[in-house]
Amino acid sequence: MRVLGINAIFHDPAAALVVDGEVVAAAEEERFSRRKHGKRPVPFSAWELPEQAARWCLAHAGLEPGDLDAVAYSYDPGLVEPMDEPWEDLRTTYAQRAPYFLATALPGLDPDIVRFVPHHVAHAGSTGLAAPYGGDCAVLVSDGRGECGSHLAGSYRDHRLTTHAAQKLPHSLGLMYEELTEHLGFLRSSDEYKVMALASYAKPKHLDLMREHVYATGDGGFVVEPIDWSTLAKRLSKGDEITHEHAELAASVQVRVEEVLLDLVRWLHERTGQKRLTMAGGVALNCVANTRIFAEGPFEQVWVQPAAGDAGTALGAALHVAAEAGEPAAPMPGADLGRSWTDDEIEDFLRKAKIRYETPEDVAVEVARALADNQVVAWFQGRSEYGPRALGRRSLLANPCYADNLERLNNVKGREQFRPVAPMVLTERAAELFTRGPIPSPYMLFVHDVRPEWKDRIPAVVHVDGTARVQTVGPDEPLMSRVLREFESLTGVPVVVNTSLNTAGRPMVDDPRDALECFGSAPVDLLAIGRFVVRR
Repeated sequence: MRVLGINAIFHDPAAALVVDGEVVAAAEEERFSRRKHGKRPVPFSAWELPEQAARWCLAHAGLEPGDLDAVAYSYDPGLVEPMDEPWEDLRTTYAQRAPYFLATALPGLDPDIVRFVPHHVAHAGSTGLAAPYGGDCAVLVSDGRGECGSHLAGSYRDHRLTTHAAQKLPHSLGLMYEELTEHLGFLRSSDEYKVMALASYAKPKHLDLMREHVYATGDGGFVVEPIDWSTLAKRLSKGDEITHEHAELAASVQVRVEEVLLDLVRWLHERTGQKRLTMAGGVALNCVANTRIFAEGPFEQVWVQPAAGDAGTALGAALHVAAEAGEPAAPMPGADLGRSWTDDEIEDFLRKAKIRYETPEDVAVEVARALADNQVVAWFQGRSEYGPRALGRRSLLANPCYADNLERLNNVKGREQFRPVAPMVLTERAAELFTRGPIPSPYMLFVHDVRPEWKDRIPAVVHVDGTARVQTVGPDEPLMSRVLREFESLTGVPVVVNTSLNTAGRPMVDDPRDALECFGSAPVDLLAIGRFVVRR
């Protein structure tokens, strides 16, 4: 069975292809359109079909739209309750017309094969059906909103979902976090990770107030009562100075979200008796909360979908429709599900751009030497990542031994200076440097405590609270493994800094042209693209 999954209703439009229960391809539209989060400059900008991403997924598999057995759309307009919001009416109308929009975008597609999958069921499928466990598990979904809710607690048995609890709107942990994000002068529905980083700079001064307004109800649900943020900290506009008062507010909300999630997880464990937990939804991108769930929660294993946000619902919807048709889902093979180019194709780009380049004997060794020499490296290798994290395919790399490399990278990317960068480390070495979080941790979705004896040795990747958002690198990544081993042989340090290959307001680099444009416009010393090297 060939199922194309589509997300196109809120933000992060994406497409994913599942063939015979296996994930073949997945990509976000922003990587093609170069519009971050797929947002167009109109009042409600999320209505963008992932036309280019869908066409690429089909082309990658050698399929035409007419070859598909089903298209799974991760939103069910039939579940939307009457609301006063005009945007919700427009969303519903758009979703109802989606089969015909898709048929126009993908000539040859039969609109009658489009299946609506509830938003949170699609989130659940993206993690419960794609997890590496290959068996039964519990599933927790938490985000801003779906059709009429913000949360789903369930379990999978034999690839079938049972829903044990669901929280109706207006109560939403995700929307509360979005409102705070906007209050602090950041972009709503895209900058929540900045609030998570800011929270580490203060103590949760308003935690008692938060506990009065935000709490679990003991039946798998929760309550979020309205909070006037302005009484706790002045509202900020973009570019305004962030004060300690704002960090205290961020810390208060962050900690309370963690506590409520722990309550929900404990309830789910008691209800299901499962040993394994899978998570998705935008709230599941909160790696600080994920670590508390892993370290303090009752589940033995915790797996988070690397594309936990709305982009991942394209994959989850496709897996759900395939499973309902009787095709067991195979575990997700990794996050590298996007486009790639051969060395011949890359060299053709370089020649046409009239760029001077080198072909070293081993690009990994050349990059390790550059990093040991404290150069910043743009790294473009293999298939691009699905989801918001750069995982060693489209990355900026640097030496972690110099504390000022954090400021240096944030300047390269045009980011706020309070934001951290992440360490990459071989899986086999991770426990020597990091504690508390799970190992392996290949998707950078948990924070780990940095062991005291290593904090001064890798200061660029140690956040203000002594943690690091670790990415472990296993034997399935031979090129990056060689970089790490060679870097350690030169420096004695088995860690390399990793952050996404992009600049402020731009999506991650995806194709060779993007890589050359980014390299040409940012103060980066070296570009490693395929087996080639371009120097500044």
